[in-house]
Amino acid sequence: MRTPTPSIPARDYVALTNAELVHRIAGGDQRALGALYDRQVTLVHSLALRLLGDADDAEDVVEETFWQVWRHAARYDASRGSVSTWMCSIARSRALDALRAASRRPERIATSIERADDSALASPSSSPLGGVEENEQRALVRGAVAELPPEQRESIELAYFGGLSQSEIAERTGQPLGTIKTRIRLAMMKLRARLSSLREGAT
Repeated sequence: MRTPTPSIPARDYVALTNAELVHRIAGGDQRALGALYDRQVTLVHSLALRLLGDADDAEDVVEETFWQVWRHAARYDASRGSVSTWMCSIARSRALDALRAASRRPERIATSIERADDSALASPSSSPLGGVEENEQRALVRGAVAELPPEQRESIELAYFGGLSQSEIAERTGQPLGTIKTRIRLAMMKLRARLSSLREGAT
């Protein structure tokens, strides 16, 4: 159980060091994770892309890296290196895991969300049992989305259920494009973990 970290004004995150952001992340501060993402995503993505040579796989490593940072921020030890070094180590490990895998990941969370929603809205399946499974899948996705923070939920719903591009979402919500990209990225990380746990629980 994390001890909640008191929130601070959004503009103050700019003045925090990477180590201070990690400390706040360890206390459950999602804004701190967003701030760290904005600072480190280019470095992490570049490393993953250089190791894997595939943009989609590099994106997966970025998601996995920041998700691990979110879950294990309390394990960061400043005496063993900078935050950048720590994150690169995580990213390198995730990339090497991908290289060792026998096959690529069979699905990606974005595709899962789109397919689940489309199938649930499509015409009824010729198989009654198939229709039930589709409805259950849709309910799982909708339930996972409902658990997201409001601003992340809004971005995901507009993107995947509303069909808007990230630029269109930024225009509609009045938020910077970078903010929208960060919200969607963090939401995707959480959805992937949530849907994975739900599938495991159903087996």
